[in-house]
Amino acid sequence: MDTTVTAPRADVLRNRYRGRLPERLQEPAGPIEGDVDLPLHIVWSVRTSYSLDRPKSRMALYRTLLAEGLREDLVTLLHHRLLAEQWPVLLRLISPCVRDVWEDAFPELLRPAPADTTAA
Repeated sequence: MDTTVTAPRADVLRNRYRGRLPERLQEPAGPIEGDVDLPLHIVWSVRTSYSLDRPKSRMALYRTLLAEGLREDLVTLLHHRLLAEQWPVLLRLISPCVRDVWEDAFPELLRPAPADTTAA
């Protein structure tokens, strides 16, 4: 009889996502406009290019990055302001594991994003 105890799948996923987080929410400083092409280690099927200028495309890009991106991808392809602005909708589109990890690490995501007209 196998007595090995394995962690529930959700715990394994949370640990994986936690290890990919940026150190600070303000660290992701990716583009805020234009097109983004994702590398094959993030998206390996049909769609690889997304437009930040189109809300649905931007939402799909962020959803994909949060689920599949490595830490380096999150820092270079996400933008902290766009992430905070989209969070109220994104949290309904991403898995509970991703949502929990990001909200535990960055409780400021739970507050409304400030109106920011700068690109920084």
